Amino acid sequence: MPQQNKKFNAAITAVGMYAPEKVMDNKFFESIVDTNNEWIISRTGIKERRKMENGATSDMAAFAVQDLMKNSGLKPEEIEVIIVATVTPDMFFPACACLVQDKIGAKNAWGFDLSAACSGFLFALETGAKLVESGAYKKVIVVGSDKMTAITDYTDRNTCILFGDLAAAVLLEPTEDLNYGIKDSLLYVDGTGKESLYMKAGGSARPATHETVDNKWHYIYQDGKAVFKVAVKGMADVSYEIMKKNNLSADDVAYLVPHQANMRIIDATAERMGISKDKVMINIDRYGNTTAATIPSCITEYYRNGKIKKGDNLILSAFGAGYTWGAIYLTWSID
Repeated sequence: MPQQNKKFNAAITAVGMYAPEKVMDNKFFESIVDTNNEWIISRTGIKERRKMENGATSDMAAFAVQDLMKNSGLKPEEIEVIIVATVTPDMFFPACACLVQDKIGAKNAWGFDLSAACSGFLFALETGAKLVESGAYKKVIVVGSDKMTAITDYTDRNTCILFGDLAAAVLLEPTEDLNYGIKDSLLYVDGTGKESLYMKAGGSARPATHETVDNKWHYIYQDGKAVFKVAVKGMADVSYEIMKKNNLSADDVAYLVPHQANMRIIDATAERMGISKDKVMINIDRYGNTTAATIPSCITEYYRNGKIKKGDNLILSAFGAGYTWGAIYLTWSID
């Protein structure tokens, strides 16, 4: 349940996103690997993805924050904290947050990166919310940005069809009206799943060598069947769990905002929650799996299309490598 005696909730008060111009449709994948449009759509729901041709994760993140500022009137010097959720940082160090801070001119902000794969935005949103709820910070930017094409093996038909590049950002601010904002979260990790979805080399356990490069160990490795099985259960269970914990019926929920990994996982989650398909945010068909950017990009697009109203209850839900998974319950606070 929501914490008692809280002075503030953290509320999303502005949104922004950036989608690269280059589109990779299913026809492109038919031309490079043994697959076809019908199979990809039936198995994943994906029709198109975007590719960042000139630039990196921090560039997309900066563009998303600039889009947020342009549409909200937020000035860069007002930003106090920048949290970037990503698994594709420009480099090991410094953090993408430092690069974004410089690119947008947020001279008064500090920040850091958070790595939780496809659950990254949820983990970052919870972290940002707690900074706001503490009373220490009033303007916290949370960005999900991933250049997945940089770590995708385009000879592996099982993974290359899934991923795209995207960034989206939200602004968190305090609200004293506890009827609005982020009300509850359930977040989990289980490290026993570490070898079902990971990058085999490039870190301190297995630094880059000729061997690791030759073996393509710097790309995404996924045991698709294993991940699908646990992702369906994990996302569906945690979404149902947060509803029950907060005494929410399906009628009380305006939208499920699921991580966009696979339409079959999304459908299973909605079914477990008893939520009809028209109350499920979807953009996987146009962007594919964009890791930390899926949830905030859905929120940005649906809000800008007038589909989210003040007072709407949203359930955000994700599952990712680690394993990591979780759900957040919030009530929309802006018109």
